[in-house]
Amino acid sequence: MVTNAANGPSVPEGRGSVAQAPRLPEGFGRTFTSRYVDIGDVPLHAVTGGDGPALLLHAGWPQTWYAWRLLMPALARDFRVVALDARGVGESGKPADGYDTGTLASDAVALMAALGHERFSMVGHDVGMWVGYALAADHPARIDRLAVAEAAIPGLSPSPPLLSSRETNDRLWHFAFNRLSGLNEELVRGREDLFFGHQFATKAAKPLPDHAVRHYVDTLAEDPAALRSSFAFYRALDTTVAQNERRRARRLELPVLAIGGGENLGEGVGATMRLAADDVETVVIPGCGHYPAEETPDEMLTALRSFLIPGGLNCTPDGLN
Repeated sequence: MVTNAANGPSVPEGRGSVAQAPRLPEGFGRTFTSRYVDIGDVPLHAVTGGDGPALLLHAGWPQTWYAWRLLMPALARDFRVVALDARGVGESGKPADGYDTGTLASDAVALMAALGHERFSMVGHDVGMWVGYALAADHPARIDRLAVAEAAIPGLSPSPPLLSSRETNDRLWHFAFNRLSGLNEELVRGREDLFFGHQFATKAAKPLPDHAVRHYVDTLAEDPAALRSSFAFYRALDTTVAQNERRRARRLELPVLAIGGGENLGEGVGATMRLAADDVETVVIPGCGHYPAEETPDEMLTALRSFLIPGGLNCTPDGLN
């Protein structure tokens, strides 16, 4: 059911809405609108637009639907695009629990059903890749194709040792930090620029625009529930890992595209997905770090174009124009 957020306006009007998000592509608001969708226990914010088969976009930590903004106008020429703020993210509700990937996948299925989409394809980045795997494993009848980018999957991927190489530690130290019970919030509150700014600065091979980083940081800093929820995905990892250990018993049958940044996980994304699926295509984007949709949007669009619809999407040759 599409409805209002609990005790809120019928149309999202906050920082993360289409009306308020900074520097969107020209004409974005003529194609896309923000809406709340009540799936029962939490109102979810989705940005929707375009025509064609349904395509769900699920961003990762610590981002919002805004991470997809550069790709959405081109994708909307061929798809009904749904860019989701998961529970705890952006304009969506921020309950105390439900941050394991089984619940997040069920949220996504309920959202798409409420919007009239019983079947859809999905693109997931980072935590969105975790959720994409859970959704494909738990709800195989609902998803046609799955594209994922730039993550390992806890409970599926091998876990590195505690005392890893400096490179591995620099990439993954936040996993242990984010799982702390409260101390991390006390350390980060008031220092969101430092903590989240470091994440973006060190994981991107091509720096994200200052206005985008500011948007993500301000979204997390303005509401204590947003900061708490951002850590909740990691605090739920014991549950997610146990779920993934059960999911491994049944291999995925749908086509999977694994996208890695050449300066970050690279071929590792495909290696991860081949632990769970047989039909896996890997694309490594040279010169890209952890954020392909923002660092190298043309290259990511090209990869999605050839995968989501055989023969390519109806985009102009240079993709985003």
